[in-house]
Amino acid sequence: MITTKQRSQLKALANTLKPTVIIGKGDLTDNIINEIEVGLYNHEIVKVSALKSCESSARDMCDDVCRVLGCDPVIVVGNRFVVYKPTDKKDFEHLL
Repeated sequence: MITTKQRSQLKALANTLKPTVIIGKGDLTDNIINEIEVGLYNHEIVKVSALKSCESSARDMCDDVCRVLGCDPVIVVGNRFVVYKPTDKKDFEHLL
């Protein structure tokens, strides 16, 4: 679990990020969850954008991703959300 101060730092970092993963009509699939997991392993923070054709809301998808991957939600705004999970990689400069 991240603190409010850490969440604020991550929001500032995520502000300049472009979406790494884009979710289309198919909503959350195993492939999309795997892509988010790989992104979290490599970068610790992932910004996800959902197209307007998605049936689920960004909040619901963020909750599902966090439950499945054990990551922390940073922010959900409109059709985008950002998640964070510290990586186990060695020789990696951690965000927090």
